[in-house]
Amino acid sequence: MGGIVHIKTTKALVAAGLVADAAGLDAVAAKYAIGITPAISALIDRDDPTDPIARQFVPTTAELKTTADERVDPIGDLAHSPVEGIVHRYPDRVLLKAVHVCPVYCRFCFRREMVGPQGLGTLTPSELDAAIAYIAAHSEIWEVILTGGDPLVLSPRRLREIMVRLADIAHVMIVRFHTRVPVVEPDRVDAAMIEALKASGKTTYLAVHANHPREFSDSARAAVARLVDGGVVLVSQSVLLKGVNDDVETLASLMKTFVENRIKPYYLHHPDLAPGTSHFRMSIAEGQALVRALRGRISGLAQPTYILDIPGGHGKADIGASTITGGDGCFTVRDWQGIEHSYAPD
Repeated sequence: MGGIVHIKTTKALVAAGLVADAAGLDAVAAKYAIGITPAISALIDRDDPTDPIARQFVPTTAELKTTADERVDPIGDLAHSPVEGIVHRYPDRVLLKAVHVCPVYCRFCFRREMVGPQGLGTLTPSELDAAIAYIAAHSEIWEVILTGGDPLVLSPRRLREIMVRLADIAHVMIVRFHTRVPVVEPDRVDAAMIEALKASGKTTYLAVHANHPREFSDSARAAVARLVDGGVVLVSQSVLLKGVNDDVETLASLMKTFVENRIKPYYLHHPDLAPGTSHFRMSIAEGQALVRALRGRISGLAQPTYILDIPGGHGKADIGASTITGGDGCFTVRDWQGIEHSYAPD
């Protein structure tokens, strides 16, 4: 039923048994893209109205509620975009957003206004040329992070073309990919893709995004193993989400599952202030308590860094540490340059 087709419409959601009817969901679909792969559809327990996999990918009318503090560009990508497709927020690294489509569309996505069929699309050849030229012209750039969208929706041929061009830039030493593909579309991770991710003289890292241990199906585990055995270094990315992983047992299990699959836990993100996502956000104090509870409960190998992207484009802050102070909904956060910013969501 749900494990056969790639679900992209409200009608397909009903046909797959993921929603009883599409009442109200067409308004959601008009604003935000829908995408559920067969691999993810097969993981959803249709008998559980609180299923944590469904909560991540099945749209709800709660997304139509926008709070006063939410922003179209919550982490300020556009403020640091010197050319199309490049975000240069930190001196030694840039984001390269070659594509703005994904195999799945997370209901909490911080770039939900930019991705999908109605989003910014794929860079044109001339835009990609300008982005590569920018990287080549800035010798301080040590790392290029391919994100989007999901860069692994590109064909191995197109991935290889990008890597070959980056290989010609001597000062770029690290290429990192941010992706959901190994867990949401594991069959895409084949020998051709793995070979395309590598380039002579560069080290390739791949950040695997997963938020619940059940996302690691047998097929996902096999895809991850192919990547590691193929010479790609893996780290994790997760978002702390109400109703998905906001209890210490689930969060601990997720981090241990990463380690068991040779993925080093890296970032645990506090949800960004993206429009229509307030139902996913817990308080920072609740998040800090969860992260503290991991200490001693699981190995140091399995400890992520709890991160807040400071609204307005000021970069990431480790909010599990002393970079954040305050309380009662009003916090002061220090960015990587030591500059303080207020953070007071509703």
